[in-house]
Amino acid sequence: MSSENPGPAAEKPVPSVRRRVEGDIETCVRVLDEVHRRDGYPVNWPDRPADWLSPPAPLGAWVAELAGRVVGHVGLSRAGDGDVAPGLWSERNGASSTQTAVVGRLFVAPQARGYGIGALLIGRATDEAQHHGLHPVLDVVASDAAAAALYERLGWKLMATVDQHWSPSQRVTVRCYTAPA
Repeated sequence: MSSENPGPAAEKPVPSVRRRVEGDIETCVRVLDEVHRRDGYPVNWPDRPADWLSPPAPLGAWVAELAGRVVGHVGLSRAGDGDVAPGLWSERNGASSTQTAVVGRLFVAPQARGYGIGALLIGRATDEAQHHGLHPVLDVVASDAAAAALYERLGWKLMATVDQHWSPSQRVTVRCYTAPA
């Protein structure tokens, strides 16, 4: 009887985060489509998903790679119309909402979950906001319990849960968070 040595245990791939480049957009849209079909994020599929990935007043966008493939995305921007979290933070801190940066457009491919990619992406966006002297905030649809749990595990604090009217016929409840101090 011979015993086979299976060799070293298979190493788990290590994710990395880098600044998004124009050539990543098409792949990001494909990954976003996967996420939307599986998880319903974003709630409303954008008419132009490539444009949706780059909201007005961007401060940066990053992608996560795993085994050489783009599997996640996060963006950072100045507050825009409809962003509630910057105003809440401003009221609580007696500061201008211009001192905030909004973390958004965060998603991770379903097959790449469990590698800590969401935390890496949030960490990168948070570091960039702080580099600019801005305080990171975000909001998440209240029904997205997995995302809320991630933010809370990372120390983000819930500021409020608010109802928003995204259209005359669509009312959505969102949870607004502020990054740990």
